[in-house]
Formats: sequence, structure tokens, C-alpha cells
Amino acid sequence: MGRGKIEIKKIENLTNRQVTYSKRRNGIFKKAQELTVLCDAKVSLIMISTSGKYHEYISPTTTTKEMYDQYQRTMRTDLWSSHYERMQEHLRKLKEINNKLRREIRQRMGEDLDDLSFNELNSLEQKLDFSSNLVRQRKYHKIKTQTETYKKKVKSLEQIRGKLLLDFEAKCEDPQYGLVDNEGEYESVIALANGASNLYAFRLHHSHSNLSHGEGFGLHDLRLP
Repeated sequence: MGRGKIEIKKIENLTNRQVTYSKRRNGIFKKAQELTVLCDAKVSLIMISTSGKYHEYISPTTTTKEMYDQYQRTMRTDLWSSHYERMQEHLRKLKEINNKLRREIRQRMGEDLDDLSFNELNSLEQKLDFSSNLVRQRKYHKIKTQTETYKKKVKSLEQIRGKLLLDFEAKCEDPQYGLVDNEGEYESVIALANGASNLYAFRLHHSHSNLSHGEGFGLHDLRLP
């Protein structure tokens, strides 16, 4: 069963189009190489895909520039003259734009104003006012942003401070951290010591001074939380 005839039209599917291009490109390069070997012909083949990739085949005995030069001599034409003229025209326009921009910059700096008419000076003044307003708005926006950021930081620090105060007060009321003895000389003892989780308060009654006699402490002599 023979292959069906393929209609020659643009392939809409991008993936299929790239696959077809790759296959047929290799086939054309193969035919160009065969033509060079079999017929001793000078072949120069340049292909550029839709993605911008550049592919070239040139006979081993020549270069692309030699092929262009030989073609121009044979056809008695100049392939570069029209392109060179377009490049020169484009360069001239770019130079005019550059000179105009440089002149506007100098005028905005207060220079090169002698040749300006009244209308031109008035227009320049309006442009400067408009530019000044834009700069001023940008400055105020920057100040506002920095102020709001500073206020948010201050508010965050105040919240952290309030939380720390609440934690501090809670620890002071917790018996694990605050030791209270109402019967002795100390009415309250707050235990806060850089990472120390347990502090102990000892109280020795004056009535039990038998420590020097070697009798030791009684049950009520040593008080722990």
C-alpha cells in the first residue's frame, strides 16, 4: 500500500512542524552533499528555522563568502549595496535621535537656551514642571512607604514587649518561679536568673540554733517551695 499524498501547506501544529523541518533539513543537506561529490559542484545552502536557528551547508572546497562573491560576479549585481544603504539610513536616523536627546538634556540643565523661542521656552518650562511633579510624587511615595514600614516595626516591637511583660507577670505569680514566705523577714521572692528555671529559698529559724551542736535540721527548719 503506497503512501498518501501530502498536501503542501503550512503545518499548524508547532511540534509537528518542527519535526518535519528537522527531517527535511537533513534530507536537503544529504542531497547537497551528494550533489557536491557526484557532480563536483560548489553548493552553498543556508536555512533559518522559525525559531531563529541557523543551519548551513557549504562545499568543502569553498567558503560562503567566496560563493557570494562568485555569484555577484556571475550575475553582475551587488547583494550588499541595498543592505548597506538601508543600514546607513538607519544609522543617520539614530544619530539624529541621539543629538536631539542630548540637546534636550542640556536644555533641562539650563544650557543651550539662546536659540529657543518664547514658545519653546514655555514648552520647556512645562516639561520641567511636569518632571518636577513626578519626582516630588515619587519622593513622597518613598517617604510614605518608609514611614509605614517604620510604624509596622514599632507596632511589632510593642506587641513583643507587651507579650514579654505578660509572660513576666505570669511567671512572677507562678509558684515555680516566685517563692513567697510571709512568716519571715522576706515578704516575697521573685526568681528570675537568666535561664535558671528553679531557685530555692532557705530559711533557718533562730530558735533552732542547734546546728552547732551537731543535731542537724528539723522538718520545719529547712523550707523549700
